[in-house]
Amino acid sequence: MQKRILLVEDDREINKLIKDHLEQENFKVLTAFDGEEALSLFKKEEFDLILLDLMLPKFSGMDILKKVREKSLLPVLIISAKGSDLDKALGLGFGADDYISKPISMIELTARVHAAIRRATQYIPATNHSAPAIIQFKELSLDLSTFSVQVKDKIAQLTSKEFHILKLFMTNQSRVFTKEQIYQFIWQDEYYGNENVINVHIRRRREKIEKDPSNPQYIRTIWGIGYKLGE
Repeated sequence: MQKRILLVEDDREINKLIKDHLEQENFKVLTAFDGEEALSLFKKEEFDLILLDLMLPKFSGMDILKKVREKSLLPVLIISAKGSDLDKALGLGFGADDYISKPISMIELTARVHAAIRRATQYIPATNHSAPAIIQFKELSLDLSTFSVQVKDKIAQLTSKEFHILKLFMTNQSRVFTKEQIYQFIWQDEYYGNENVINVHIRRRREKIEKDPSNPQYIRTIWGIGYKLGE
C-alpha cells in the first residue's frame, strides 16, 4: 500500500525537489506551503509521516508540531536550515522524531523516511483478541498492544520515539546501553555523535514518568557509559 506523506515547505523549489524525489520512491506526497494549509491538510487527510520545515508563514513549524502531538503519534521529521543544537533540542523536545538539516541529501532523506515509517508501523496495536503484551518494572508498565505507558495509576503520554526507547530498556532490564547503541537501535541509522538527540529524548521521557526527574528511578545514567533501567 502506498505510504502518504505531508510535506510542509514554503520554498517552492525545495518543495518540488523533495516531492518529485519521494514520488519516484513510490510515496504519495501532499504539499503545503504555509502553516495554515498544513494544519488544514492534517485535519482532513490521513498520513503516514510529516516532513516539516521550521520557518513557515502564518504558523511556525513548532506550532504545527505542537498541534500534531496533541492528537497523534504520527512520525514527524523536521527539515530546516536552522541547525543549531538549541533548535534541535526545541524540535525534539516538542515531539519530533528526527531532525535533518539543509542542504538535504535525498539519499539520506529517503532512508530516514523509510526508517521512521517502518518504526511506526512496528508499533501499531494488535487487532486480534490475544492477551495484551504488558512489560512491568516496579510501578511502571508498558502495554505493547495499546502503545501505552502507565506509572502507578497514571497514564504517561509518550511520543513514539520515547515509547521505543522505553521499550528498549524494559525488554533488556539488566543491560547498559551506550548513546551510540540507543541511536542505532531506535533510529536504525549510523551514529555521528548525535548526543543531543539522545539527551533530549531521555530528559523528556524522565519528565513524564519520573517522580523526581533530577533523581531518576527508572532510566539511570551510568556515567561515562550510557543508560540502564532501574537499580
